Amino acid sequence: MVFHSVHRIEHWRLDRLIRYAKNPRIHPDEQVSEIAASIVAFGFNNPIAVDADGNIIAGEGRLLAAQKLGLTQVPIIILAHLTEVQKNAYRIADNRIPLNAGWDEARLNDELTRLQNEDIELDLLGFEDEELVRLLTAQDPTNFLTDEDDAPELPSVITSCSSLMAPTNPMSEG
Repeated sequence: MVFHSVHRIEHWRLDRLIRYAKNPRIHPDEQVSEIAASIVAFGFNNPIAVDADGNIIAGEGRLLAAQKLGLTQVPIIILAHLTEVQKNAYRIADNRIPLNAGWDEARLNDELTRLQNEDIELDLLGFEDEELVRLLTAQDPTNFLTDEDDAPELPSVITSCSSLMAPTNPMSEG
């Protein structure tokens, strides 16, 4: 199996990039704003993938965010090894495969709490407010388990057994 790797990142002017007209992935304004805020906070760390002619293969949301921010250049990588069919397939795979991942919510809670304690703005992470509240207030169910030695002791003298006995039916014959 041959793996193609990208050897360098280039910076291209936005007007060189061509959006894919049949892109099935949509980017609502709110999401573009989230991407833009992430770029401002963390940098433009994920280059836009293009072919040699500047057709966007992956990263249209990042392009829209760059436009929103008024950037004139963005980092790109050229994926010259892909056929036209592979470009179309990768456009979908690049967007769909990450959706198949899940979260270890206990670890996520730990990370979010740590970031919150470091004064990182959690709204930069892409979670809805309600979801952040749920994640940050989630309790580990094992916190409520007790050791058997921690259980309260029974009284040494039982004063009534009536509550321990099964109820009887006075109409039944015994």
